Amino acid sequence: MEMWTVRTDDGEGHLEVHTVRPGAPGPGGSAAAGAAARGHGPGGAGSGVVIVHGTLVTDALYLAFARRVSRLLGQPVHCYNRRGRAGSSPQPAGYSAATEVADLAAVLRETGASDVVAHSYGGFVALQAARSVPIRRMVTYDAAVSLSGNLSRRWRPELERSVAAGKLDEAWAHLVQGLETAGPVSRLPLGALRMLSILSARTRLGAEMRELLPTAVAEMRAVLDADAEVSDFAAITTPTLMLSGGWSPAYFAETGRQLAVAVPALTFAVVPGQLHEGPIRPGTRLAVRTARFLLGGPDAASPAPTRGSGRTAGSAARGLPGISGRAPARLRRPGPGL
Repeated sequence: MEMWTVRTDDGEGHLEVHTVRPGAPGPGGSAAAGAAARGHGPGGAGSGVVIVHGTLVTDALYLAFARRVSRLLGQPVHCYNRRGRAGSSPQPAGYSAATEVADLAAVLRETGASDVVAHSYGGFVALQAARSVPIRRMVTYDAAVSLSGNLSRRWRPELERSVAAGKLDEAWAHLVQGLETAGPVSRLPLGALRMLSILSARTRLGAEMRELLPTAVAEMRAVLDADAEVSDFAAITTPTLMLSGGWSPAYFAETGRQLAVAVPALTFAVVPGQLHEGPIRPGTRLAVRTARFLLGGPDAASPAPTRGSGRTAGSAARGLPGISGRAPARLRRPGPGL
């Protein structure tokens, strides 16, 4: 794995990038690897992939997924830390969706990659970018897009007030309840969620999520400020597969269906048995589905049973095992936010 940096176009900072390649020897690489990351020919149809992560996390959680996709495509896959975390610069004072779109454009340019894979808030960034940035093909998973105010009721003003007061356990509880991304856990009383936050803070991931809560406030605001109508995405021409997990909050799927019905370039599918944090969990299902679409396969044309209507892409017809029913208890635990 190679680690390097990309300067942001606004001149206010830099983004930490990690590049994995098919057959790469594993962790390591030099800080000067950025120049080497450009101009390498791929084994598939594109010229590399950029992964855009969600909120309350860093790109480190996506590296296993990136390695799977890289091997399947025979192409380099680049993960970068968005501003406000790890080795990247802090979020600027005027942070907005435009900040993220410009940063993604810079990473695509500097890596030479043509395709984008994005999760949750990253899906929001990717769809915003696809309206103005050249992208060959794109896959989103549980894209956090606000259409006609549908996410405004999930915003908890208490979240921002709690973060400002340094009450991070309370802030985490409001975030989980509002977004419902932790499955049944999201329905616990606030007091129980605060206690769960205290306990999870003893783990490395839990402590990291608490530290990133201020960035989550800014990112939630960016989503709401960019609230749009379905017609605002009509200009997207990038072939895009919008996926949602079978065990993800239903509002992600509803957004995907609405956009896929209205925008010819977009296709939607539910992936059975997957939680909201699917891309950062073990398994190859999402990596295979992603790689097939990026390679230009017929994945987007095959119907499969999903909730509701709209143009859908299937997994059963592709030979991917279906999973139905209630999520096993070992999977029903708090995950990242948007």
